[in-house]
Amino acid sequence: MGITVIAETLEENLARIRDGIDRACARVARETRTVRLVAVSKTVSREDAAMAAAAGIRDFGENYVRELREKRPAAPDATWHFVGTLQTNTARHVAELADFVHGIGPGKAVERLARRAEASGKTLPVLLQVDFTGERAGIAPEHVGALADDVGSLKGVALAGLMTLPPMPERPEDARPYFRRLRELGEEVRRTHPGAVELSMGMSLDYEVAVEEGATMVRIGTALFGERPLG
Repeated sequence: MGITVIAETLEENLARIRDGIDRACARVARETRTVRLVAVSKTVSREDAAMAAAAGIRDFGENYVRELREKRPAAPDATWHFVGTLQTNTARHVAELADFVHGIGPGKAVERLARRAEASGKTLPVLLQVDFTGERAGIAPEHVGALADDVGSLKGVALAGLMTLPPMPERPEDARPYFRRLRELGEEVRRTHPGAVELSMGMSLDYEVAVEEGATMVRIGTALFGERPLG
């Protein structure tokens, strides 16, 4: 299934991305180890996921339950992140398959995720998705505090931080205001939820800017695996 990547190309791409993270960290006096590279392997073949794991990738992100289920055995020692839209009808599968869940919003989906995780003896770290545009999934920034309190009260999940998807930038710098605002929101949330230390922001086009603004996770697909079909 999925696209196939040549091993040499993947290793070259990975080295380039790591160099970019290193440079961004150096510019703001951060340690590289404070940034996790989440390889978004949507539509990538199971074999290529295994190849990426062999090249040193320790975190993978999947948008769909089906692909998460099929590819997780290719890198069983990695941390698998669910980075798609959490839905009520698939939340129980996400609870069983994922190690980390991005994109949490209000509603029954997170409640079902928490119940299934608790029943399985798991405590899943989750990230609240913040929408600064009014056009994407997630919660408006002014409601983040209330949602943090709600999610923080649930058993089976642990509030780990925030994430955002800014508009697709024409230039990397275009994303900076959104990343900066997420960092500021994260500081506000940590006053009452000190464990919410993660900021998942930045993708292939703008991850260096995200690191400069405090990202602890960058979600990178195209820059690592190459262009993939839409959908």
